[in-house]
Amino acid sequence: MNDRKYRATRSRDIERRQKRRVRSRRRKKRKNPILWVIILLIAFIVMMFGVILIQRYSSSDERADLNVYYGINREDDLAVIVDNQVIGKAESGLYSAGGRMIDGYPYIEYSVLTQFINKRFYWDFYENQLLYTLPEGTVYVPEGSSEYTEVQEQRSENYVIFEVEDEKAYVSLDFIAKYTNIDYVLNSEPNRVMVVTDFGESMVGTVKKDTQVRFQGGVKSPILTQVEKGQEVTVLEDEDEWKKVRTKDGFIGYIKTNTLKDVRSRIVDRADIEPVYTNISKDYTINMAWHNIGNEAANSYLSDMLTSVKGLNTIAPTWFHIADTEGNLVSIADADYVSQAHAANLEVWATLRDFHGGISSAEEIYEVLSYTSKRERLIQQVIEASIQSNIDGINLDFELITEECAKHYLQFVRELSVQCRLNHLVFSIDNYVPMSYNQYYDLEEQAAVADYVVIMAYDEHTDGSLEAGSVASYNYVRDGIENALLSVPKEKLIGAVPFYSRLWFEDGSGLSSRSIGMDESVQEVQQAGAQVVWDEVTKQNYAQWEADGGKYQIWLEDRESISEKLSVMSNHQLAGVAAWCLGWENSDIWDIISQYMN
Repeated sequence: MNDRKYRATRSRDIERRQKRRVRSRRRKKRKNPILWVIILLIAFIVMMFGVILIQRYSSSDERADLNVYYGINREDDLAVIVDNQVIGKAESGLYSAGGRMIDGYPYIEYSVLTQFINKRFYWDFYENQLLYTLPEGTVYVPEGSSEYTEVQEQRSENYVIFEVEDEKAYVSLDFIAKYTNIDYVLNSEPNRVMVVTDFGESMVGTVKKDTQVRFQGGVKSPILTQVEKGQEVTVLEDEDEWKKVRTKDGFIGYIKTNTLKDVRSRIVDRADIEPVYTNISKDYTINMAWHNIGNEAANSYLSDMLTSVKGLNTIAPTWFHIADTEGNLVSIADADYVSQAHAANLEVWATLRDFHGGISSAEEIYEVLSYTSKRERLIQQVIEASIQSNIDGINLDFELITEECAKHYLQFVRELSVQCRLNHLVFSIDNYVPMSYNQYYDLEEQAAVADYVVIMAYDEHTDGSLEAGSVASYNYVRDGIENALLSVPKEKLIGAVPFYSRLWFEDGSGLSSRSIGMDESVQEVQQAGAQVVWDEVTKQNYAQWEADGGKYQIWLEDRESISEKLSVMSNHQLAGVAAWCLGWENSDIWDIISQYMN
């Protein structure tokens, strides 16, 4: 019994274990699908993460559209790369190339030429000719021609020098290179020209393995071109893992820093072929005063004007004005005046103005200066009048020039400088205090072609000002001179001071002022019984008083204020001083100026 009982119990145990195994297998079967789902999900996530990493960190093989990059919209377009910049401009929503290929030759669009390569080329739109002014004369090229005149000599090339299409001028790069300090390399597919104007020191590096130049720094940026091992590139900027470079065939983009080796400085010299303008330079400090002459009869008063003058060595009578928009001259030059001035050891630099004559507006002066034939007529008559009167120099005072007229004005300055040089006339040019809004007067170019550049350091406040103020405060004069020195060598810069003040009056009807000389200024203050105080900001004596139902104010130009201004010019060792205008000074001013001169 016990044995049977044992077998029965064992049988039941075996049966229970079998049932448990069956249940266990059933439970495992129920769990397996969930587990597999989890495993598959994890695998999918890992795979997607890997794809994202690959997409993020792997290099793109996308090629940049070079026609878009260079602004090429038509088959004969020529991309222009000047130094470290791809040149072009947006027009009608499109970025356009800076040049054209004409009969297999590269041509540069005129605005690109003058802005980025050589600003001395001048296109006369109205008379349709290209000009380039040399120190001894001008180069003239008619549109559509291979022939041209250089000063007085007839010459020709084997290509058309410049052409006009859709009111745009295109100038042969080969012709540009005759007068410009440049190197260039022409490439195709797409058409592009690499122009180098900036010689001297640069950074270069050698590519140590084949790599790509990309549009921007980053492996995802489109590829501009391939560079091979051993190729040299110019390094423009360092951005740690990437460097901005320029290839020899005109691509500007980025390569990985670790693909470059032997980054080093290199100096590239080139013989300068651009013309150098010679100048007349006096071996003494210029002390000039303008003599404001409105009619021929006023020429006879020179001796009276010089009675108390000391140390003056140059006088600038306002003799020349423009008669009409054809470029004819009004002259009241007087040979007897010149003789009398010479007897007093004064040089005469006659002033040519674009106001107080037959024309008096910006539109009229534009009409004169934008035509080569009119400029030449005016220059010829000025030179003839100067020679007839035995004048020593020309002082140019054009104050109605707009930004639109600036290129014509500068061409006039170049052309007049040539004729003054050929006729041994000193050439000086008057300018406003340089500001951001009048940079188009281009003091740097003036300094290159003229003998002297004059900064009229006054008219800080004028009759049209909205508030009363000084004619020439100390800071206004100092800043004007220092800013001018950024463009003009001190040996050519003359600083001009005012011999006048403005008497301001303000009442219920508004603000007005009038210019008065030094002696009259003192009389006005004394008659009013006003107290004079020193204004440390303007470095001038100041007075104000109540009368006539309003308030008068005046910042005096006198011995003290002029001395402060002259100290600026002395500290910077300028070429001289000028003053507006003779007859408005008091006698003791000449002692102060003489101290500066010495």
